[in-house]
Amino acid sequence: MELNHAILLLACPDTLGVVARISHFIFERRGNIVNLDQHVDPEEKMFFMRVEWSLENFSIPLSDLEEAFAPLAKEFKADWKIELLGVKKPKIAIFVSKYSHCLLDLLWRIETKEINCEVPLIISNHPDLAHIASQHNIAFEVLPINKENKPEQEKKQIALLQEYKIDLAVLARYMQILSESFVEEFKYKIINIHHSFLPAFIGSNPYKQAKDRGVKIIGATSHYATADLDEGPIIHQDITRISHRDSLNDLVCKGRDLERIVLSKAVRMHLENRILIYGHKTIIFEA
Repeated sequence: MELNHAILLLACPDTLGVVARISHFIFERRGNIVNLDQHVDPEEKMFFMRVEWSLENFSIPLSDLEEAFAPLAKEFKADWKIELLGVKKPKIAIFVSKYSHCLLDLLWRIETKEINCEVPLIISNHPDLAHIASQHNIAFEVLPINKENKPEQEKKQIALLQEYKIDLAVLARYMQILSESFVEEFKYKIINIHHSFLPAFIGSNPYKQAKDRGVKIIGATSHYATADLDEGPIIHQDITRISHRDSLNDLVCKGRDLERIVLSKAVRMHLENRILIYGHKTIIFEA
């Protein structure tokens, strides 16, 4: 990933001249566009855009950038945000329970710089994965949760996220349902992963239910957490085929492979600002 770049994510009613005007805004301030992607929804008559440019010779101080762009955004009645790459490395907190596959995959991709971020904090409701945090010199906080102490423990979790200045929380098979107030506190800054059997196979053993029903594909879905359980805007999904030859263990292994890959890709796309949320869905600007 190139550093010292700015990224504009914009959604507005589809109209003439948006690309030209925004490109000229960047050009006349000596910015060099390195990536531009756009999409028009003909049914909604909406225009979506992601543009990334180098700040190497850009004439506007970063502190003045949003103020300078605001009049143009107002003209197009746009919802927009500008993010910066290279100014600081994003910080993520990973929530886990007892499963380690998604946690280990994320840490490996971060260490190999496939995902550009820091992980200063891991939060769990069980102590089982503390050794992994220790191996990576990451703070590990155990906060057991039950019906009686959930509000109190969530307050502690929120305080930890604030203390560590966390930009994104990742639920890496964290087997707890977050409260509505928790989710609203970090709206669209919590990414979850689950198997795609929901809601067809609900319960503690969905893979056995899937095998007993003779399903032919299994999958995984990563999405933003919202107050409506597992109904947040979808970021990434994938599937793999199975057959009658696959054992229950085969299904579990294939499912875990999908979960870790789908979650890691969703995290990377979020951190690279490739996701534009519109209503209940996402516009994904692939690399």
